[in-house]
Amino acid sequence: MSVNLPVRAIDSDVCVAPQMQPEAMADVARAGFRSVINNRPDFEGGDASQPTSAQIEAAARAAGLEYRHLPVAGGYQSPEEIAAFAALCKELPRPLLLFCRSGARSAKLYQAAQALG
Repeated sequence: MSVNLPVRAIDSDVCVAPQMQPEAMADVARAGFRSVINNRPDFEGGDASQPTSAQIEAAARAAGLEYRHLPVAGGYQSPEEIAAFAALCKELPRPLLLFCRSGARSAKLYQAAQALG
């Protein structure tokens, strides 16, 4: 993986990262990722400096990446959200890059989705 990406492997073909910027999507593609899942709601906590999902999606698609936005709250993910996330993980080409504000929520979601089987 590229050293300028703040990614952490959580499975053989899945990594998590903190908030990604649109301009990082080209680096994400160069690092070998094929898909990105954004688990952070737009303007979470009133953060007006956070890029929107639409901005990140446009950059991801321009870089040849698959992109999905499944925004979930940091403290609780419903069984329906976990099931939707599991379906995305099965549908999207790998390697996958998952991100949220810090990466912890995405890692937790991935673990919960894996538990579904």
